[in-house]
Amino acid sequence: MEIETASDSTLLVRFGESASDSSFRAVTSLFRSLRAAGDPRVRNIHPAYASVLIDFDPLQISHEEIRKLVADSIRHEGEISDPLKIVQVPVCYETEFGIDTAFVAEHSDLSQEDVVRMHHSAAYVVCFIGFSPGFAYLGGLPHELECPRLESPRKHVAAGSVGIAGSQTGIYPVDSPGGWRIIGRTPLRMFDPLADPPTQLQPGDAVRFVPIDRAEFEKLAKSESGK
Repeated sequence: MEIETASDSTLLVRFGESASDSSFRAVTSLFRSLRAAGDPRVRNIHPAYASVLIDFDPLQISHEEIRKLVADSIRHEGEISDPLKIVQVPVCYETEFGIDTAFVAEHSDLSQEDVVRMHHSAAYVVCFIGFSPGFAYLGGLPHELECPRLESPRKHVAAGSVGIAGSQTGIYPVDSPGGWRIIGRTPLRMFDPLADPPTQLQPGDAVRFVPIDRAEFEKLAKSESGK
């Protein structure tokens, strides 16, 4: 582990130079421990695959005190009882929404049915949030489903679209441009700026995709719009 001063109000804690199972576990542990500590002088905590960026108020706490807070959090990480939250995300994989499923199947030398089955049968963990508000990068994609991004990103990807890029899968929380391969869509609203918290997924959460048909998609979408 290395601790660097990133700016006058941020500290970067590194757990290696690249993503690995051990670095991700260390990142998740520190993130959960700092979040549980709830120090009001810490303004935000940004976990990534192999590092955690801590944003703090320099008028209230010094770099040295933040370093001590990090050390204490790592020392007490085994005492954190915050359970892993398991989130089930319904996904309609039908062709209308899975616009890149055929490409993924051909690239992976699988049938489209196998792509869908393998995607919703795997267990995923939220590695970090980024790209756009509430966009969760999920680790745990089966190796067989790994595929490249689009050569040119689409100008519009609908909110709820479920995509694959490299060794990751994720859900577009809002309408946005995007270059991931789209294989389905969830009717859930993944980001709501008026909700507390505004995102349905948090780093360290476990995610399960649950396949649904078009009728169930419409039913859930109507329920979500009425919230």
